[in-house]
Amino acid sequence: MTRRINPRTSSEQVSDLTAGRLSVYLRCLNSLDVAGVKAISSKALAERFHLNAAQIRKDLACFGDFGVRGVGYQVQELKRHLRMILGLDRTVRVAILGAGNLGLALADYPGFRQEGFSIIGLFDADPTKVDRRSRGGVQIFDIGEFRKQVRRHAIDIAVIAVPADAAQSVVDTAVEAGIRAILNFSPGTLKVPAEVKLKNVDLTVSMESLSFFLARADSDAKSA
Repeated sequence: MTRRINPRTSSEQVSDLTAGRLSVYLRCLNSLDVAGVKAISSKALAERFHLNAAQIRKDLACFGDFGVRGVGYQVQELKRHLRMILGLDRTVRVAILGAGNLGLALADYPGFRQEGFSIIGLFDADPTKVDRRSRGGVQIFDIGEFRKQVRRHAIDIAVIAVPADAAQSVVDTAVEAGIRAILNFSPGTLKVPAEVKLKNVDLTVSMESLSFFLARADSDAKSA
């Protein structure tokens, strides 16, 4: 049975946490599809992937009624709807600003292409890198060409992979070129206009959080 996505649910009404969980559900459904599972209940989905069944139902209810009483969710059908909700039913064009080790690694990450993200190019201010390519064949452009390439390829997302002291300037370049979605790997706090969505991935903070966990675990073990 085909279910319609609720058109009244806007991006402003959905939290980042909900959007993140939808991505998790999609990965789980991909695994089920590969395993040949045709339908699954929220309870079975939660038990299989260590999720919360009530949360699954609540999140999906924001977008429509996808379950069938007595059957659960049709795996392929729900996959299709989640891809539509997440905007993955089209090619999402991505530019990476910064052609250092991190930028090059991101450009060649195969998972992006598998999920429908097309890496249009890398951009850098270092003239010795311009016109070269990553190991996977992604071309490196001069950062001065960014605006032109955004128009030419209708780039949707900019990924920032530059040192901290250059990050705000590079973000400004992306915003001025018309980019409305930015994924930032550079440390520090960056400013963007209200209409631009900025997500930060601070690897150092994540490592420090893990270090804190280990330190606490060691302290608890010594005091036991």
